[in-house]
Amino acid sequence: MDIYEDERTVSRADLAAWLRQVANQLETGQIFYGAAGTLAVADQVNCELEIEQEGKDEYSVEIEFSWTNPKAAPAAEPVAEKAAEADSADEEPTTAAE
Repeated sequence: MDIYEDERTVSRADLAAWLRQVANQLETGQIFYGAAGTLAVADQVNCELEIEQEGKDEYSVEIEFSWTNPKAAPAAEPVAEKAAEADSADEEPTTAAE
């Protein structure tokens, strides 16, 4: 699902400035995409650089990075709680008559 896409022709200097801006945003942990909003970036990111020759005189460079939102992953149960549950499961049930 696309959240945002921006495609345009710019000068080499403007492209370099935009890449620096994206790099600065990555360092802060948030990418801003226009008036649409921001996206939190995880501490660990998968990245890919692809350079292609698409014709005799045409080239493309693709930079892609992706990550899993750590907040979306289910929280691990603390070890102490797991041990307490295991201990209570091993005990025999008691009745009110005892």
